[in-house]
Amino acid sequence: MKRHLGGTLLGFIIGLLVGLGVALAVAVYVTKVPVPLVDRGVQRKPGQDAIEAERNKDWNPNAALSSRPAAPTPAEATAPAGSAPAAAPAPAQAPSPAPAATDPLGELIQQRTTSPGPVASVQASDPFTYFVQVGAFRGADEAEAQRARLAMLGFDAKVSEREQAGRPVFRVRLGPYSNKADAEQQQERLKGQGLETALVRVQP
Repeated sequence: MKRHLGGTLLGFIIGLLVGLGVALAVAVYVTKVPVPLVDRGVQRKPGQDAIEAERNKDWNPNAALSSRPAAPTPAEATAPAGSAPAAAPAPAQAPSPAPAATDPLGELIQQRTTSPGPVASVQASDPFTYFVQVGAFRGADEAEAQRARLAMLGFDAKVSEREQAGRPVFRVRLGPYSNKADAEQQQERLKGQGLETALVRVQP
């Protein structure tokens, strides 16, 4: 039994040593043999480095990302003097000045204060005197009653006597007014009270 156990242990040790030797031989073989597709690109000729450096001397990796034009190549820098230059960009036009702000209200006030309106010119050239007549009566008592009624309404009227067709006539009038606009304004007030009126124009 012991002899059988000793033979098995010896055979296991011998097999282990043989396996280690085979693995070592394979490792040495792999490290010395060049690997295809890997060592082929590693081995470069002596002149390839100089050619690659000359090719990449003017290469700009950011040329596609830059918005500025690239630097001129030697061929462009040595172009003949007679060639037409590139067109220069047109200068940007200056913005037109904004119109000055206006003040319509201020202009209207200035026009009203500096130049007389059409009413003022008519008033200055009107040669007549105006009265607002609120009735003509044959008797003085009737005329005085009308004047009193106007005074109660706030109007200052006067009674004047004039002979017409050989008979005396008593007229109740407001005025005189130096312009027609004032007389018409007073006439509208009397009409608002339900009174019949007449505009009388007299040349002085």
